[in-house]
Amino acid sequence: MNIIKIIIASHIVILSQLILPNEDLNIIDLYKELHSNPELSFKEIETSQKLSSILKELGYEVTENFGGYGIVAFLKNGDGKTVLIRADMDALPIKEETNVSYASSKESTDQLGNKVFTMHACGHDIHMATLIGVAKNFVENKENWKGKLIFVLQPAEEVSGGARAMISAGLFKKFPQPDYNLALHVSADIPAGKVGVIEEWAMANVDSVDIIIKGQGGHGAYPHKTLDPIVLASQIISSLQTIVSREIAPIDPAVLTVGSIHGGTKHNIIPNEVTLQLTIRSYKDEVRRKIISSIRRISKGHAISAGIPEKFHPEVILKDEYTPAVYNDPKLTKLLKNSFISSLGLENVLNTPPVMAGEDFGMYGRTEPKIPTSLFWLGAVNIDVYQKAVRDNIPLPSLHSSLFLPDYEPTLTTGITAMTYAVEDLLKIN
Repeated sequence: MNIIKIIIASHIVILSQLILPNEDLNIIDLYKELHSNPELSFKEIETSQKLSSILKELGYEVTENFGGYGIVAFLKNGDGKTVLIRADMDALPIKEETNVSYASSKESTDQLGNKVFTMHACGHDIHMATLIGVAKNFVENKENWKGKLIFVLQPAEEVSGGARAMISAGLFKKFPQPDYNLALHVSADIPAGKVGVIEEWAMANVDSVDIIIKGQGGHGAYPHKTLDPIVLASQIISSLQTIVSREIAPIDPAVLTVGSIHGGTKHNIIPNEVTLQLTIRSYKDEVRRKIISSIRRISKGHAISAGIPEKFHPEVILKDEYTPAVYNDPKLTKLLKNSFISSLGLENVLNTPPVMAGEDFGMYGRTEPKIPTSLFWLGAVNIDVYQKAVRDNIPLPSLHSSLFLPDYEPTLTTGITAMTYAVEDLLKIN
């Protein structure tokens, strides 16, 4: 390979040789520029324009503003399999505290009109730069592969809206149906230079639920003349904890967390209303449905036992923010693992456990007909920092931390190498 030079013996991508078309920057410069200029969900206009321009110059057929500021880049090189590779573009409302020279100091306006600092604290800058590196690789080496490639740059992963928007816009109808969907995600727990794979459930269903608990407020000195929603909320919170512990089978992972309580204004006033905000995590859809059903039953049951009139029964609101679990197709994931071992070495391919975080890439595997889909983890932690953390039992900055910062060169090297070889291997399948 000439632009991204891969030395087969050591599997090293020389990133400095990847000069992007009509841009005075290489893949590392692109990563730093993306890191310095993050944009919030559904506001990725400048990011989208830059990446669209690069992909057009590379020779891809580019569709812009797809499902928001999403990009679909298509390249056909003869007959063969079709592989979709997806990366996400949006950043988070976090003030970066890494103190590197290319740190973000950008302020943005969020969906509510608030002025917030903005940061790529979840590695989407790495995801985008890796995708561009892989896209460049395949253009420069058409003699080595046949088939069709679909590179998707997705908006709004952080608010679980981008995948839904792109699919609703016709991603799997207006473009060739993929044989495989692939994605990677940086890991804050794996050293740079390594990847992590897991078959079947990889990331969780995520739901947000509001419970509006109503009562009849009054003076705190005369509680007998009120129907106290704060006491009722306390009882509901305690009972909600029994759903996972007593209603869900122990072999089925699930989480129910009450993340916020809002109610009341003063010490001696019993309010009319209390609002709870919950997050629910699960893998199996039937477990998800059971938890939601139980929340409704428990909330209503406590209201009845407290003598709350039916018109004041709690209102359970399932927010329109559902993120389905990521299910890694076992057969596809085995193929990826074998490819990673060949390209990176056995010692650099880890078996990782499932996590309860969410990722809307799971939606790509939920369409009909089902498309084999798999997401793998890309190690991003500096090896010296990782070893010291293990040795001294020091927690590492997590994803969504203001201190999270990938060790970009080995991370990009590994990501481009792993994804390039994996896609090549999948395109060779008859």
